[in-house]
Amino acid sequence: MDIKYGYIAGTGQFFFQLSAIDVFDRSIVGYHVGLSATAKDACRVLINALKKRNLTPGVKMPVIRTDNGPQFIAKLFKETCDKWNIDHERIPVKTPNMNAYIESFHSILEDECYSRHEFDSFMEVYRTISEYIDYYNNRRRHSGIKYMAPNEFYKAFTKGQFTGSVQPLIA
Repeated sequence: MDIKYGYIAGTGQFFFQLSAIDVFDRSIVGYHVGLSATAKDACRVLINALKKRNLTPGVKMPVIRTDNGPQFIAKLFKETCDKWNIDHERIPVKTPNMNAYIESFHSILEDECYSRHEFDSFMEVYRTISEYIDYYNNRRRHSGIKYMAPNEFYKAFTKGQFTGSVQPLIA
């Protein structure tokens, strides 16, 4: 999980996008777009991402990897991880390469979405990002997953079309 921010030229405000990526299939399994990004928002994204993968308390949970942003070092985020029995791994300061999958997504997001728009309103931001996430998950091909879109790859894997010891994870 990580946070990226952008700018709304029409209002002179910044917006924040908090995203969770499944490193197995590269899909964005949860995200928040808002004028702020709090620990409560991070918890909501995390829980929704787990539920999207049909993970509930009591089953083996993935490792969640974040940086040391205030949302992720907050007491509420720790309590949420503890409640769900999640191993929360924080990368060392100034080592974004240790959270490479989400950093790569944010770079792609910047190149293919943010930099192509001059946003006039928050509603435009929200609509544009929602449409981009749908494109990214369902139509954008990735060389690292057999040139398939993330959701296409995940469905093929869950139907047993691929074999291997790699299991889905969320970062």
